[in-house]
Amino acid sequence: MADRDSPACGDEAETGIDDLPLDVLSLVLRRLDGASLAALGCASSGFHGLAADADTWRGLCLALWPSVAGFPLEPACCHGGSDGFHRTLFADAFPFPETTTATPAATAAPALPGRLVSAVDLHHRGVCIMSRVVDTDASSPWFLGSPFRVDALLQEGFTAPSQIAPAELALSWVLLDPASGRAVNASSRRPVSVDRSWLTGETVARFTVVLGGVALDAAVTCDDRYGHVREVSLCVEDADGGGVSGRDGLAALAAAMAAPRRGRGAEAEARAAGRYAEFVKGKSERKEWKARREGLVDLCCSGVGAAAFVGFLVMLTCR
Repeated sequence: MADRDSPACGDEAETGIDDLPLDVLSLVLRRLDGASLAALGCASSGFHGLAADADTWRGLCLALWPSVAGFPLEPACCHGGSDGFHRTLFADAFPFPETTTATPAATAAPALPGRLVSAVDLHHRGVCIMSRVVDTDASSPWFLGSPFRVDALLQEGFTAPSQIAPAELALSWVLLDPASGRAVNASSRRPVSVDRSWLTGETVARFTVVLGGVALDAAVTCDDRYGHVREVSLCVEDADGGGVSGRDGLAALAAAMAAPRRGRGAEAEARAAGRYAEFVKGKSERKEWKARREGLVDLCCSGVGAAAFVGFLVMLTCR
């Protein structure tokens, strides 16, 4: 073996990754995940240009969310041109939104979306079994005044090729505001709870994301015995478990779209499950406190009524 200090080796120029042909580098970069690709783009100016390739980001988005292929590419959605749409979408929808959506008093609240476009993808054991785009008119008085709800699958349902294990489902629900071009993923990706009704035989897998005092409750209702998925929906609940109006739900979504992003991967999914457990615990404690308060009020009313009745009897007796 030739010595490393020999003239033959010393005359050869060192070869780095930058010396590889651009087409080879592009193929290598397309095998990276989005977070690694974004980090590589910060390494040097040369990698920055390669990491900004529109086709690479489009492929990453379609691999994660096949339904994104049906997203409307309107001018407002494409900051810096349509080439940057999928990169911006990944940056918005891949990480989890910040847990609190409180808006500082000095900062104006974000405008409410007049239209919501949902890209919904349901996977079972890594295989996509449902992919669709839902366009919702969020400016109508009916939507603003009713409880917030968006249905990706209702009544018609579908039957999966095999039996469904609800705990092995994965749901992505990307919400896009075409007017601002901002997006947010309203799903925890993995189920935070799986509840089965022994009466109907149906199972509800919840993919809830808790944001401040509200919860974005994405749910999949299915019959795991026959592999039938009956309903896929998104609602917004308050801290007491009550439905939030369309206007308040849009305000929570607009704040989530404008909020910083934090966390990704299995660790972020575990934190989402923990926040949901805390949310459910707080909701149960508030219900118990209300029940005790109502019981105390009922007892006081009963005591006052009994005292009034006894006083009335005493008055009649003393006449």
